[in-house]
Amino acid sequence: MWISRARPAYLARVSPGSWMVLLWFAVTAYTVFEQTQTRHGISVLTLPFGDKVNEVVAVLAVLAAGRRRRRPLTALALLLFGTVLSVMAMAVADIPLLQYLVVDVALCYLAATRPARTSVTAGALALGTLLGYSGLRALSGMPDYGSTTVTAALATVIAWLIGHAVRQDHRHSEALREKATEQAITSERLRIARELHDLVAHNIGIVALQAGAARRVFDTQPVRAKAALGEVETAGRETLAGLRRLLGALREADSAEAANPTEAADLADEQSAPMPGLDDLAGLAATTSAAGVRVELAWSGPRRRLPPEIELSAYRIVQEAVTNVTRHAEVRSCRVSVHYEEAELTVGVVNPGPAATGTGSRGSGGGPVAGHGYGIVGMRERVGLLHGELRVGPLPDGGFRVSARLPLPPEAARTSRPSEPRPVLEATR
Repeated sequence: MWISRARPAYLARVSPGSWMVLLWFAVTAYTVFEQTQTRHGISVLTLPFGDKVNEVVAVLAVLAAGRRRRRPLTALALLLFGTVLSVMAMAVADIPLLQYLVVDVALCYLAATRPARTSVTAGALALGTLLGYSGLRALSGMPDYGSTTVTAALATVIAWLIGHAVRQDHRHSEALREKATEQAITSERLRIARELHDLVAHNIGIVALQAGAARRVFDTQPVRAKAALGEVETAGRETLAGLRRLLGALREADSAEAANPTEAADLADEQSAPMPGLDDLAGLAATTSAAGVRVELAWSGPRRRLPPEIELSAYRIVQEAVTNVTRHAEVRSCRVSVHYEEAELTVGVVNPGPAATGTGSRGSGGGPVAGHGYGIVGMRERVGLLHGELRVGPLPDGGFRVSARLPLPPEAARTSRPSEPRPVLEATR
């Protein structure tokens, strides 16, 4: 079927126009052979030089095949004209169904590849030719073979419907592809937004805390101020490296375009750095504690290596919750818990103290004020992608809790992590 885009290699070498010409020669030869054997046809109009008509019609068929792409209606009109001429030259009273097959195939192709307005015009032209020839026969007093005309007309309608259905299917498939592309772009944009938010929000929060501490003790405790500025520098470098790594993942890195080999090597190292996981929670707790918010880290259950997407999501959820504590909570402490079970991982961050009651940007126990920020939105998206469950809300005593339950794939439940035993409870400050 030359309408389909996917064809075998040996058929793809022959163009649709060539198939159309070959088909026309085949059906014409069959019709001539049939009429030669039966000799019972009656022509509506006897044409002079009838033996030369088929040669003229062959030229018309070749011209039609050559114009099928740029002038589809002209190509169809040439085929119709040639078909009528050949039928009249062969002394046939009506247009045989087989002789009209080439027209039907061309109509099907046109309906499948052209807009509805063009295909409807082509269908009307094909049916009008049949009806016009039948009317000319009736006016000439020729015998009425209505069944043959009706059959040919039905075949023409079916050919148009098949072509139209193919075009509709192609349009539907294209719409699905465009929708899938849009969804992929949206998902990627949301993923980038989550990564940027989680990366920048935490480190910028640490920078703000340390810079404020350095400003307060700059004159009285220069050593402490120097240490705080060192933390600011470290957080800034980590943020910059993370941004470069994230942006580098969005495009193909070409080392040849780097300014020098050293820069290319540094860029490659940053882009190949592993994404954070649960093992990095200790560093997160230490950094946050150094900024003035005490973080207590607790582990429970059999620790094991988990899929990267689960480890990254768990780390980002904890990071965002701890960042909210540093930004919104009045009490400078929180407890991070990581609990391994056979079929799921649960991470939680609890700020046990009361919330600030001011009207600034602080919320209930480390929860963001409604309408500000996208931290919780990002956490919900991460948990939703893993088919987990997120619970966020205030505690009865005024604190705030963030808890995420992430289901584990079956293979993760059977894979143990080759690491040193860790205490059940780790306190970092």
